[in-house]
Amino acid sequence: MKRIIPCFFILFTFLGFSQKKISKLLKQHNTESIPYISVEELKNEADNFILLDSREQKEYKTSHIKDAVHVGYDFFNLDSITKSLPNKDSKIVVYCSVGIRSEDIAEKLKKVGYNNIYNLYGGIFEWKSTDNKVYNAHEIETDSIHTFSKEWSKWLRKGTKIYD
Repeated sequence: MKRIIPCFFILFTFLGFSQKKISKLLKQHNTESIPYISVEELKNEADNFILLDSREQKEYKTSHIKDAVHVGYDFFNLDSITKSLPNKDSKIVVYCSVGIRSEDIAEKLKKVGYNNIYNLYGGIFEWKSTDNKVYNAHEIETDSIHTFSKEWSKWLRKGTKIYD
């Protein structure tokens, strides 16, 4: 019993430290012009949102959240989105790896009148690290996550890290 308590303390300390670091990273790169939605909130209400994946095609093909629509980042096409999502009151969650690129894409959507848009806090890395399912290009559940680079892979705590 004495060994269990220190193990729990170390585990919770690590998780808390990890969250503080991701918080610091997001504060450093984001303006928070788009409200965050937590993984837990999204998980509880996923059917009420349209999910947009703002990562690159190779990242999306490796894995994505179920029913997410790939919109990309470098080749994001705003006209394509406005045509496929004409209702600007739609509840939309944009995500990327950790939540930085997704804020940029969400800001573009906000500028053209989408008013019910959220940024997934911690992105797909946080989604997978909290034991949620992801799917590959064939819509088969996978453990793989494209981490963009070895440097960014440190933010993924669970799953198989893929880079190329």
